[in-house]
Amino acid sequence: MSIREISMLIDGEPVASQSGNWRDVVNPATQEVVARVPFCTLEEVDRAVASAKTAFASWRKTPLSKRMRIMLKFQALMREHTAELAALITEEHGKTLPDAEGEVGRGLEVVEHACSITSLQLGEVAENAANEVDVYTLNQPLGVGAGITAFNFPVMLPCFMFPLAIATGNTFVLKPSEQDPSSSMRLAQLALEAGVPAGVLNVVHGGPEVANRLCEHPDIKAMSFIGSTTVGTQLYRRASDAGKRAQAMLGAKNHCVIMPDANRSQAINNLLGSAFGAAGQRCMANSVVVLVGEARQWLDDIAEGARKMKVGPGSERSADLGPLVSPAAKARVEELIASGEQEGARLLVDGRGVTVAGYPDGNFIGPTLFAGVKAEMRIYHEEIFGPVLCVVEVDTLDDAIAFINANPNGNGTSIFTNSGWVARRFECDVDVGQVGINVPIPVPVAYFSFTGSRGSKLGDLGPNGKQAISFWTQTKTVTSRWFEPENVSSGINSTISLG
Repeated sequence: MSIREISMLIDGEPVASQSGNWRDVVNPATQEVVARVPFCTLEEVDRAVASAKTAFASWRKTPLSKRMRIMLKFQALMREHTAELAALITEEHGKTLPDAEGEVGRGLEVVEHACSITSLQLGEVAENAANEVDVYTLNQPLGVGAGITAFNFPVMLPCFMFPLAIATGNTFVLKPSEQDPSSSMRLAQLALEAGVPAGVLNVVHGGPEVANRLCEHPDIKAMSFIGSTTVGTQLYRRASDAGKRAQAMLGAKNHCVIMPDANRSQAINNLLGSAFGAAGQRCMANSVVVLVGEARQWLDDIAEGARKMKVGPGSERSADLGPLVSPAAKARVEELIASGEQEGARLLVDGRGVTVAGYPDGNFIGPTLFAGVKAEMRIYHEEIFGPVLCVVEVDTLDDAIAFINANPNGNGTSIFTNSGWVARRFECDVDVGQVGINVPIPVPVAYFSFTGSRGSKLGDLGPNGKQAISFWTQTKTVTSRWFEPENVSSGINSTISLG
């Protein structure tokens, strides 16, 4: 099997890095090296930024209708190449093909939303705000934007960034995860095929040094990050200190509340899918279930459902979950499972040591279920990012809301109930940015903004929806008066009044 050498994308062309530092990209189900990715030099990063800066001068003046047509072509190409993109995701990330196809679909939603740019970027106008004075606003692009994405959604997360950024007239430099870059690169190539001009979208690769350079580069005006809390907090501060607009979507500890009046089979099946799908490697995964009152009697059914889930390579469509992304990720999850045992949680389902026929070297961990979990345990207060579900039992809805609100994170939460009153009470009182009602993973459709809160988000504006338009543009307000040619001034007005 040939090993891909991942290129950069600079000024509309694939460019081979001259870096002496390259990393292997490994299939997590087999440990087979499928690609090699460079850690670009800082000079190469500067070259990509310079290309974006040059392209901005003309791209910002490109008519909205032309940008819309490019986005329309881009969404058509994404749809046409869904299978190809999904296969690359599965090969390098490990998630199942149906899950990877779903990821492409969620990314496609954002591009479809960007196709409406002719109405999204409109300003406001007030005619005769004062005597023959009109006031109007222009939503203008910022300049060069940068995006740094995590490994867990190598197509969806870039789509959360560059389509709306370039549709609003900015140019862009993307740094995808070095763990699974091929699908991100293919996505960028499809954007060029759709008509995105040279320099408008550039791609570089690397680790902390490259990320830091993007955050500090004087020609980059805005930075978007999605990934871990530790890295995101550092990059957000670095970008903010450099005077840039910044947003950072960070870690999470999401809770799924199950009320005793919920549809039992629907609640359990949705819970299991959200907790263990993608091997738990989702920032929106429900890693904690809060069983309220008599719903605690469903624990045995939850455990039985977890045991029945099939672990296998992502290329097998019958698998419910694939491997973790790397041996290091697997070792960390296994260490956290051991800590849960040591701290007194009851291990009802142990996914360690799972074997998959034909894949002895895969980074597999099966669904793992802990009961009796307390807030002070590591398996609760740390983001595991693996197929581990913590069970908490409480007596009332008030107890559930208080428990969730005591957690520092606020990315997403969900509740399963058949009571409209309970659902409304929950959505009003829970202090979490995204709420699902009988929806296990409440990632909103792309024409609504991603609104994680508290410890899960830095910056006032999130990706997608109206907030993304605000993030990638700056408002210019124009106050205008036109005099008649023969109009004679009535004298000097030395007050602040428009007159």
